[in-house]
Amino acid sequence: MSKEIQNLEPKALWKHFYNLTQIPRPSGKEQASIEFVKKFAQDLKLEVIVDEVGNVIVRKPATPGMENRKGVVLQGHLDMVPQKNSDTKHDFEKDPIDAYIDGEWVKAKGTTLGADNGIGVAAALAILEAKDLVHGPIEGLFTIDEETGMTGAFGLKSGILKGDILMNLDSEDEGELYVGCAGGLDANITFPYKSTPAPAGMVAYKLSVTGLKGGHSGLDIILGRGNSIKLLFRFMYHAEKNFGLRLASIDGGSLRNAIPREAFAVVVVPSAKANEFEKSVLTYLNIYKSEFSMTEPSLSFGAEKVSMPSTLIDEKTQFNLIRTAFGCPNGVVRMSDSVPGLVETSNNLARVYSDNTNIYAQCLLRSSVDSSKEALGDKVSAVFELAGAEVVLTGAYPGWKPNPSSPILKVMQDVYKNKFGKTPEVKAIHAGLECGLLGGVYPNWDMISFGPTIRFPHSPDEKVNIETVNKFWNYLVEVLKNVPVK
Repeated sequence: MSKEIQNLEPKALWKHFYNLTQIPRPSGKEQASIEFVKKFAQDLKLEVIVDEVGNVIVRKPATPGMENRKGVVLQGHLDMVPQKNSDTKHDFEKDPIDAYIDGEWVKAKGTTLGADNGIGVAAALAILEAKDLVHGPIEGLFTIDEETGMTGAFGLKSGILKGDILMNLDSEDEGELYVGCAGGLDANITFPYKSTPAPAGMVAYKLSVTGLKGGHSGLDIILGRGNSIKLLFRFMYHAEKNFGLRLASIDGGSLRNAIPREAFAVVVVPSAKANEFEKSVLTYLNIYKSEFSMTEPSLSFGAEKVSMPSTLIDEKTQFNLIRTAFGCPNGVVRMSDSVPGLVETSNNLARVYSDNTNIYAQCLLRSSVDSSKEALGDKVSAVFELAGAEVVLTGAYPGWKPNPSSPILKVMQDVYKNKFGKTPEVKAIHAGLECGLLGGVYPNWDMISFGPTIRFPHSPDEKVNIETVNKFWNYLVEVLKNVPVK
């Protein structure tokens, strides 16, 4: 069914997007897409560079008469977030994405679509390939590993790119121009534990929180969706105190930049309290459904009897883990004072899982204010360190400070108003666009970010609006005609 999307307009863009859906490209596994872009450029006899970290740079000369215009860097990232529903069989390192048309939207069957940022990459490829467009000097910058560590942006060297204007094609609301974004910070937490034998007279259960929407931990954090990890530990805090629950293993969430949709734990309780325990699970299911009736209509919470585990996590570590995971700051921490409706600072408790010796937790912290981001990192560290865990803060990247005097912003506002009859909104975004890092390497760049309408990125509900892709394309083409002279 995927091939049908190639017939959508503009065909030049959708052709490349279809090709990208056929190339497995989860973050950190982009080699096939790197080779795809490299061959694409070589076939067109365009200059192409693959730098030492894997970013691909493609240069296209100006069309006749446009040689005096400022050079434009069209930038997108090659990787995608690999998320799927639990009942979907899909190997993101081997299988293509099965995209399909559903009314006004393009979606994928049971997985993320990869419109984030496949649509932006496809648009840049279509511009580089086109023979009938008018534009100044163009460079395509295709970065790697944006979703898990911004490795490509971190590794980009100065002096390689020649352009004056960066157009980041990674925003997700048509009609909006983004001129600022949040910075980020990873918190990596480790609890070592001792295995203890499971005592006699216990019954084992697998607790499951499923059916949540998840979503982008920056864009969707304001929506108040459920965090499966927080819901699971909330119940375990109650069950530990009231039923003597013991924990054998935990596996919640999947990716640091996705709001966790599912969480599982194997636990044991005394046989004498099994009936009460099961009733309590039903009570909490009803509580959760009531609290999240609007935001999480498919939420499910249950306990299934399983065979007894051979060992449990020692009681002290369990006590500390349950309380820190339950108490860890999560969601919106502060709204912006200067931009109404914008989240300033947030935390996503994204992943908690155990192996035979350790329990690991991961958080992604975001803020448009660096000092607030650092303070939140210290707060998360303090919570877990107090409980004896090791905390390492890594991967810090800066935010992107808006420039209200941006020349390309003025051009793009004028072009949009002339073409569509209204002025586009100018915004900052609570997500980690690469502009902050890239602007640090190329401080002379005039930067802006825009794109078509994409909903529910980083989740299997991801979808891109077909009409806005066409509008985004036509707008991009017209903007390139009107880039200022040098």
